Order: sequence, then C-alpha cells, then structure tokens
Amino acid sequence: MSSIDSKSLRNTLGAFTTGVTVITTVDAEGRRFGVTANSFSSVSLDPPLVLWSQSTTSRSHPAFRDTGRFVVNILAVDQIAVSDRFARSGDDKFVGVDIDEGLDGLPIIRGAAAFLECRKVATYPGGDHVVFLGHVENMFRGERPPLAFRDGRYLTHLAHALAEV
Repeated sequence: MSSIDSKSLRNTLGAFTTGVTVITTVDAEGRRFGVTANSFSSVSLDPPLVLWSQSTTSRSHPAFRDTGRFVVNILAVDQIAVSDRFARSGDDKFVGVDIDEGLDGLPIIRGAAAFLECRKVATYPGGDHVVFLGHVENMFRGERPPLAFRDGRYLTHLAHALAEV
C-alpha cells in the first residue's frame, strides 16, 4: 500500500513541462480512435523506439491494446481545441478534424508540428496504465512550434536566452 497521496503526486508531476500529443489508431473494423497523451517519450535512436502510456479504463484502450500500429501526433501551438477534443470521451472525436491517412490508413492530424508512425513492438503493465512501445517506421517534422503543457495549463514554447550561449 502506497503512502503517496495521488492528488499531491499529480500536483508534483505538474511541475514537469511536456509536449502534447494525440495518439491515433484504427481497429480491425476500420474505426478510428484517438486520445490526448502527454505521457510520450523517446526511448532509443537505434533502433528508433518511442513510448506512451494509457489508462486501462479508457474507452479506447481495447483498440490500442489490440492494434499493431499507432501514430504519435505532436500537436502544434494552435491545436488546443484538438487536444481538448481527444482528451474527452466521445463517439467520433474525428468529426471536424482535418486528417490525412498514413500507413495502413491510420489517421494523421493535419497541421501537427510532427508525427511518428509506429509499429507496436511491446506493451508493459504500469499500475493503472499500460505502456506501449513503438518502433518508428515513418515520421515528419514541420516548422510549426509545438504545444506545451504544465500545471494543468497549455503553454507556448520559447527558447531560453542562455541557450544561445
């Protein structure tokens, strides 16, 4: 039994600024699924691996659990509405969202700062979440600045003055 208060832990973790992603996939029936996630990280450059995690109680969890592919869409600074849409439960979160089709018809969110098309290579239990490990098979990075998130709020990303030294 943990002595860590989950509300305090969430507040402490909020000090870590992250990017904002929407992870997308398609199930065996061709239905599209997407979820906002800031639990995304690079793992390895060789081989090219990334990870993200999802709550096992998420309505879209069975689709991500059972699929062999996913796309990590790294949202651009002006895509707050997209992030909010995919952070909520809903039947078709893609209504009104411009997408392109990637490998195996997976949805890529148009206008994202970047995207990575991945083949799922492993899943790991992580408490009330599952960690998905993906091998990057295709990617794109545009010139648009990314959306950031900290302390429950969206942020813009600016270069630090000392980074120029």
